[in-house]
Amino acid sequence: MRIPVNTQSHSYEVIIGSGILRTACESLKEKISKADTLVVFTDENVWEAQKDYFTENFPYPFEVFVMPSGESCKSFKNYEDAHTFLIEKQCTRKSFMFAFGGGAVGDVTGFVAATFMRGIPYIQIPTTILAHDSAVGGKTAINHPLGKNLVGAFYQPEAVIYDTNFLYSLPTREIRSGMAEVIKHAFISDEQWLKELMETNVTTIEKSLLANHLKAGIKVKANIVSQDETEQSVRKFLNFGHTYGHAIEAAAGYGGLAHGEAVMIGMVYALLLSERYGEITREFTKDVLNFAYENGYPFEDVKKYSFDELSTYLMKDKKVEYGKLKFVLLQKVGMPYVKDIELSECEEIDKEFRALLEEVCK
Repeated sequence: MRIPVNTQSHSYEVIIGSGILRTACESLKEKISKADTLVVFTDENVWEAQKDYFTENFPYPFEVFVMPSGESCKSFKNYEDAHTFLIEKQCTRKSFMFAFGGGAVGDVTGFVAATFMRGIPYIQIPTTILAHDSAVGGKTAINHPLGKNLVGAFYQPEAVIYDTNFLYSLPTREIRSGMAEVIKHAFISDEQWLKELMETNVTTIEKSLLANHLKAGIKVKANIVSQDETEQSVRKFLNFGHTYGHAIEAAAGYGGLAHGEAVMIGMVYALLLSERYGEITREFTKDVLNFAYENGYPFEDVKKYSFDELSTYLMKDKKVEYGKLKFVLLQKVGMPYVKDIELSECEEIDKEFRALLEEVCK
């Protein structure tokens, strides 16, 4: 299946299916064959687990740069090491990069591609559920010690090859984390789809059903990115759950909480805010919290950090403007919008949130 992504700067396709790595790469031969050097960026965990399948099915000679796993690859040090590797391999503006891994690998590879020689082409080959979101849309970044994804660029790939074979060996925590972004796509687009997801055990989901949910999520992302490439309007809706979520993820230290785990926590927090300004009910928020808690999302981690600790990270969020936080809220499921929220109100909701966790997550 091919899903088009049409942005102002560049159009490409997401190619998704089981066991498609070789055929998808071969279908892109016209783009790839022009390169003087192909460089695959991956991380140590992905390369250890998927090296054999990748090398057997990637139909071209390539160099490989193996990075630290997880968010640690999005450091300034690794970013510099990546450029050093490309220079030592005598890469040029005619070289071509591939991001083979999860969301962190895709983020740093895209940013290196955007900045090496002022920009060389790259292709995303995601290996996680989470990356069905992050690999599409051209957001690239590395982390600063004071905040997540603060240094980056919008830089679209030449294609996204999503071979779902990579997903079937993922550990439970990775599945849970990735499904949070699928659930986010449902929250901002389709009430019936959200109901279906909330009747599912997200960590034991059947393969064909998972593939259908991922295709639906990619279509939501592609549609939004096609309307708004650089997050000036509707693309902001994709940040639902991310403002509070990024704060708690940063407080935990990158890697302490999986990204999707933090986003799920942030989505419940955003629902509490949405109760004040939209048609979301407390009963619905409780239903979502119960569903998430029963699926193993770690809400107990909220207790580890005071609001004062979290507020430091909230105010460093990229979406802060003129000292006000920009939260994505829901008028109702499928109707997201952006609202300015004062830090004092964030603290009020934080207290409500902690009280609700005591009530529901026993």
